[in-house]
Amino acid sequence: MASTLTVEPEPSQGLERLPYKPDGYNYWTWRGHKIHYVVQGEGSPIVLIHGFGASAFHWRYNIPELAKTHKVYALDLLGFGWSDKALVEYNAMVWKEQVVDFLKEIVKEPSVLVGNSLGGFTALVAATGLPELVNGVVLLNSAGQFGDGSKEQKTFEETSLQKFILKPLKEVFQRVVLGFIFWQSKQPNRIVSVLKSVYKDSSNVDEYLVESITRPAADPNAREVYYRLMTGFMMNQSKYTLDAVLSELSCPLLLLWGNLDPWVGPAKANRIKDLYPKTTLVNLQAGHCPHDEIPELVNKALLNWLSNLTPEEAFLQTV
Repeated sequence: MASTLTVEPEPSQGLERLPYKPDGYNYWTWRGHKIHYVVQGEGSPIVLIHGFGASAFHWRYNIPELAKTHKVYALDLLGFGWSDKALVEYNAMVWKEQVVDFLKEIVKEPSVLVGNSLGGFTALVAATGLPELVNGVVLLNSAGQFGDGSKEQKTFEETSLQKFILKPLKEVFQRVVLGFIFWQSKQPNRIVSVLKSVYKDSSNVDEYLVESITRPAADPNAREVYYRLMTGFMMNQSKYTLDAVLSELSCPLLLLWGNLDPWVGPAKANRIKDLYPKTTLVNLQAGHCPHDEIPELVNKALLNWLSNLTPEEAFLQTV
């Protein structure tokens, strides 16, 4: 049954943080590409999937706490973080297949998929691709468009960049423009500025977070990957709609939604809840990345939901 809860933020009490490792943690070879992931704890598995431009390190305050009662995995999607910057054509299905194969080859048992932003949409499509290994899905301010292209969930990059910069330009000029945007976007000061615009409380916008974003951007292939992402995936999101994916989903869904997100507001969460009856919605007073901005509340809400999601209940909701 669908339900909604609003949670107010509390002061941070100094959660344990995943140690930052410049060389990463674990690696898995997928289709000839090196994929980075973190794994900690024991118990029923949780797989954490980061958003655009981020990495497994964005779950720094969630992994240690969740690992006290669960086996927690956090992987870097192809093209991001410490995973290879492969020169492939990027679209939602590439990451769907990556996550599905990760579940089959590394996790090897039914799991709950948790995704922020781009990682949220990836979690949804992966769950529809391998329902027997997904007990539930958790979305934190998920990416993805509705079938009618509703404007409440279009980000700056999906609208202004496409309408005023990319569409009128030939490929050579697109490369020049996007090359400049990429160069600018990987500057530490610019990263801090963007993060502060989407974190209501910017206390956790620190050196650790900035380093986890700038280091992968220094890869020789990073600029070309950015170009392919922007022209091949970001500009064609309407090809894969939330309506269509939700119509194929069968497991319980939890929305942990930062209501103060300037990119993806609460209207989107409410519409997902209306479309999918097996949804629990928790409204959080946070921005686009509630898991890193208010990790205490996200961890608490997620663990509470998981405690009521037994394998038997998850199975019953799929039949």
